Amino acid sequence: MNAEADARDAAALAASTKATVKDNDRSHVFHSWSAQELIDPLAVAGAEGSYFWDYDGNRFLDFSSALVYTNIGYQHPKVAAAIAEQAGKLCTVAPGFAVDVRSEAARLIAERTPGDLDKIFFTNAGAEAVENAVRMARVHTGRPKVLSAYRSYHGATSTAINLTGDARRFGNDTATAGVVHFWGPFAYRSPFYAATPAEECERALRHLEDTIVFEGPQSIAAIILETVGGAPGVLVHPDGYLAGVRALCDRFGIVFILDEIMVGFGRTGKWFASEHWDVTPDLICFAKGVTSGYIPLGGVAISAAIAETFARRPYPGGLTYSGHVLACAAAVATINVMEEEGIVEQSARTGAELLGPGLAALAERHPSVGEVRGLGTFWALELVRNEETREPLVPYNAAGADNAPMAEFGAALKKAGLWPLLAGNRIHVAPPCNVSAEDVAKGLRIIDEALTVADAHTV
Repeated sequence: MNAEADARDAAALAASTKATVKDNDRSHVFHSWSAQELIDPLAVAGAEGSYFWDYDGNRFLDFSSALVYTNIGYQHPKVAAAIAEQAGKLCTVAPGFAVDVRSEAARLIAERTPGDLDKIFFTNAGAEAVENAVRMARVHTGRPKVLSAYRSYHGATSTAINLTGDARRFGNDTATAGVVHFWGPFAYRSPFYAATPAEECERALRHLEDTIVFEGPQSIAAIILETVGGAPGVLVHPDGYLAGVRALCDRFGIVFILDEIMVGFGRTGKWFASEHWDVTPDLICFAKGVTSGYIPLGGVAISAAIAETFARRPYPGGLTYSGHVLACAAAVATINVMEEEGIVEQSARTGAELLGPGLAALAERHPSVGEVRGLGTFWALELVRNEETREPLVPYNAAGADNAPMAEFGAALKKAGLWPLLAGNRIHVAPPCNVSAEDVAKGLRIIDEALTVADAHTV
C-alpha cells in the first residue's frame, strides 16, 4: 500500500514539475530557429548514457547526440566529477592568466591535431571559432574574401551565418560579408553531371579553381570547408578532394580552414576527420565533442605560420570567457575518458561493423532510402520519393504541409522511443560514439519500422 502511495506521490510531483517547466518555458524562453507559438518543446527530466527521458517516464534512445555533441553520452561520471572538482578549486579566472587546466586542455588538443597546428585559441562555441579563424586568415593574408560551399553550415553568428550555404542563411544574408559560395562535390546529386566519384572530384576541383581565378586569388583570404559536411547531410568528400583543395590553397597563397566542429573528437572514428585523408589545413575549428557538450567550449587550432603572424603583432580579438576553466576541466576529462575507454576506436568499429552494414540493409528493404553515407558514428539516409529520379521525399527547405512526410516519419520514430535528427529529406544517424551494440541494434529496428511511413510516400 505504501509503495502504491509513493508511486502516486512521485507521479503527482512529476506532473507538477512538468507543468511548471513547460509554463516557464512558454512564458520566458525564446527558442532558436523557431516560430515561438508553433513549437511545443519536450520537457526533459534526466539523461544518462545514450538515453534521456521526460516527466511522464518516456525514455528515448538519442540517435542525435543532442545536436551531435554528446560523444561520450550523457552524464559520464568521470567528467561530471572533474567539473565538480574544478568548481571546488577555481570556478573562473580571466583569460589572460596561465591556468593548469587551460594549459592542459590546449596541450591535449594540440597533441591530436595534424601537422604543426600546436597553438590553441579558445572560444565559447563553434560559431565563435569560425569567426576568429576567418579573422586570423584575413589579418594573416591582408585579403578580404572567404570562399565556402553552398551545402554547408558554419554557425549563426554574423560571419559564420554568411559563410553558411544552407537555407538558414537566407534570413541573415547581408551580401556584404565578403563571402563567395561555390559548389562542392556531392556525387548523389552532382552539380557537375559526373558519373563517378573520381569524376565528381575532378570537376568539383576544376570548378573551385575557376571560382578562385575569376574572383581574383589576390583577394581571397581563405577557403573554409566542413571536413565532412554535417547539417547538409553527412557529405563525405570523395578521395582526393581535400588534398586538391589543399594544393589550390598552396598555389594561390590562400589559408585553408577545416570546420571540424561537428566531426572532431571521435565522431568519424578519428580524433579529427581530416586524418581519413591525411590532409593538414592551416586552421581547424572545433567545439561540441571536445567536452561532449557538458560545458560549452570551442576553439581554433593554429598552424605555426599563422601563429608567427601574431608573435609580435597583437591579435585583434578576444573573448571574456576564452578558455573558461570549468569548460577546460571538462575538455581534459573528456579527452582522457576517450583515451582510457578507447571511444574513438569504438566509434570506428561501430561505423564499420554495425551502422554502415545495418543502414545499407535498410536501404535494400525500403524504396524511400536513396543513399546511405557516413563514417564512424555519423551517418545519413537520403530519403526519396522515387529511387530512379532521386526526387527528394520533401522539397528543399520544406515547411508545413510540404514537409508532412518527414514529420510523419519523425513522429513514428519518437513514438517508438528513438529521438532522431531530421534535416530536410534526411535522417542523420549520430548516436554517442560509445553507443552499445545492443542500442545500435535497437535503433536500427526502430528506423526499419518507421521507414514504412516514408515508403508510403514513394512512387
